[in-house]
Amino acid sequence: MNVQKNTILITGGTGGFGYTFASKLIALGNTVIITGRNEQKLQDIKRRLPAVHVIKSDVAQVEDICELYDHIAVQFPNLNMLINNAGEMRKISLQQAQDLNDITREVEINLMGPIRMIQAFLPLLKKQQKALILNVTSGIALSPFAISPIYSASKAGLRSYTQALRVQLKNTDIKVMELVAPGSSTSLNDKFMQEDGFNAKMLMAPEKIVDAAIKGIRQNKEEVFPGLAKVMRMVSRLAPKLMIAQAGKMGASFMYGTNRTK
Repeated sequence: MNVQKNTILITGGTGGFGYTFASKLIALGNTVIITGRNEQKLQDIKRRLPAVHVIKSDVAQVEDICELYDHIAVQFPNLNMLINNAGEMRKISLQQAQDLNDITREVEINLMGPIRMIQAFLPLLKKQQKALILNVTSGIALSPFAISPIYSASKAGLRSYTQALRVQLKNTDIKVMELVAPGSSTSLNDKFMQEDGFNAKMLMAPEKIVDAAIKGIRQNKEEVFPGLAKVMRMVSRLAPKLMIAQAGKMGASFMYGTNRTK
């Protein structure tokens, strides 16, 4: 698919992959709209990227998605690319008491958000000659990361949904692509920096991950596995228990209250 002269909507565009996608895709000559929950952050991005269009919208809120669609359909009727990037990742010890209303927050944002966004925007995307839905998942979708159990479940669910969506849309002009992102040096991972077993050297620059995704769009790839995500894909197939055990060593003191790793 051509990566120029598109009209692109990116959720979670105020940092990390979202901001990087926006800056690179604008540089390629695209019209880019980003969403986010924080108005101040959106305006900060607007100052840094004057060409970007910003809309305050929360993918966890059905009302926001409906209002966003109504706005986009009128102001940007040529929208032909949706990048579901908004996400949240938390450290959660399931052995500690958790608020039942809050425990599924990552599912609302990371899984239900993209599902609802796609369902809302499919009518508009179907009107275009060529369109693309890009869902950003994670290497953790291939094998769970014990210290972030709800995030792990949400990304595994999004990967499964993306695969099913691709089958259902195979006879349309809408391509469905998945970016299986490895750990990256974004604010999403800042909270893990001090955890036992964390190795910052394993993180990949977001610019390299987004470059790989854009290359994948050009090549009509269905899935893109940048950097360590390729290794995770292989190991998750050959030695899934080993991969879970190794990932489970990170943050052991947080999860167990001790330095146990088994």
